[in-house]
Amino acid sequence: MRSAFRKISRVGSLTGGTKWYLTEDCLLAAKRVMYAVEYRRFYLRDLESIVVWPNRMWLLRPIIPGVLLGALGAVLWYSVDFTTGAIFGGTGLAWASLELALGPTANTRIRTTGATVDLPLVKRARRARRVLAKIDAAVRTDRGGLIDQPTAPITEPQRTEPSGQTGPEAASATAPVADLTSTNGS
Repeated sequence: MRSAFRKISRVGSLTGGTKWYLTEDCLLAAKRVMYAVEYRRFYLRDLESIVVWPNRMWLLRPIIPGVLLGALGAVLWYSVDFTTGAIFGGTGLAWASLELALGPTANTRIRTTGATVDLPLVKRARRARRVLAKIDAAVRTDRGGLIDQPTAPITEPQRTEPSGQTGPEAASATAPVADLTSTNGS
């Protein structure tokens, strides 16, 4: 018997991690925190947006260990033994090179009809396109072709004009509303 849940992503951490599963009607996040698992279910019909962006501080991941291990390698090279110094310096260089090759880490914000949640969907930003494509295909299938135009990545941030309304009135005024009076025939 095949499971209805397909794992689409996994983001690990020191205290646990988050695994993401996709079904025909929902997106499920299983967040493990030490010995407990917290489940969050996001119904595909309620998804408004999933935004993934690169972390601004990701360059600290290669710089700090690279510089510290490189400096320790240089000190050991001159004071103890050149082999020990080369091992530490090479480890620092390899760590920094690997982090730079993997690219920036990512932050994620999921917005549904009722809530906005910050949960890690992917570890690295370059993997986000593939995971979002799977979710987009599932949303299109679930909504049955109600979405006519495919979503495209936005390359530049768009500026919105400030309106005079604030609060819930502004949100309802900007939401698209279909004209249902022409189909009644009365």
